[in-house]
Order: sequence, then C-alpha cells, then structure tokens
Amino acid sequence: MKSKLAEFYRVSAEQYISDGGAEQDYNNIVLPLRATSGSAGYDFFAPCDIELCAGHKLKVPTGIRIKLTNWHLLMIVPKSGLGCKYSLGLANTVGIIDSDYYNADNEGHIIVWIVNNGNEHISIAKGKAFVQGLLLSHSITEELPITNNRKGGFGSTKV
Repeated sequence: MKSKLAEFYRVSAEQYISDGGAEQDYNNIVLPLRATSGSAGYDFFAPCDIELCAGHKLKVPTGIRIKLTNWHLLMIVPKSGLGCKYSLGLANTVGIIDSDYYNADNEGHIIVWIVNNGNEHISIAKGKAFVQGLLLSHSITEELPITNNRKGGFGSTKV
C-alpha cells in the first residue's frame, strides 16, 4: 500500500471568514481533485463567483489547506486555459506551499492572489477550476541546523 505524500482539508469556517471569505460560500468549498487519471495537477475550484477587471488583482481565499510529508511541496499555478486565453496569472508568479505551512497561525489556509494581465474582463463561475496545485519533492543542501518555526503565510519567513 502506498503512503500518502499529502492530504487536502478544509480550513475552519472561522478561518475562512477571517481571511476574507464570505460565510455563505464556506459550504461551496470543494477539495482539490485531478481531472483525469493522467493529470499532474490538482484543480482548485472557485468557492464563489470571481470577477476580475483587466489589469487588476484579487485575493481569493480557497478554504483549503494541505498536510504534506517532509521533502514535499505544493506548487500553485493558474489553469493553463485561463492563462493562455485570458492572461490570468498569479501575483507572485508561482505559489509555493511548504510542508510546515499546515501548522501556520492561519491553519495553513491557501490564499491565492490572481491577476488579470490581459485586456478583457475575466469571469470565473463558482465551482469552476481556476488554479492547480502540483505535488513535488525537493532536496536541500547541507547547512547549519534551522530552528525557526513558521507562524504565518505570505512573507512570514522574512527572507
């Protein structure tokens, strides 16, 4: 039997709301899924209707967290169709979710900042896939022991 490298969970309703999600959208949160048996990415689904004007960015609380084993990460990228057709991107280009993020002060809530780099308004309906997560393994160099523990999300490591 294969051991799990990762498992998706919902954050609490309180965390979702405190991160900007609407209470009425919490029950719309769907755990990420692969579309086909050959899909590499796990589709993240919009918990609400998303409207994004050309040239603007938007914070999207996904309501999702992931528990990763050591030496693994989750990389978040836009769905290729939205990127190609509408120039949808991520404000930080690529999102990296580290294995210790699950225990962050915000429950490891995966929040995505999407940006409309195109010239057209983008509408993403509730329940439609808008970004995808790729599970990857990684290595580290030989280094001095690290004793810092993660507390938060974006920019929390202060590096």
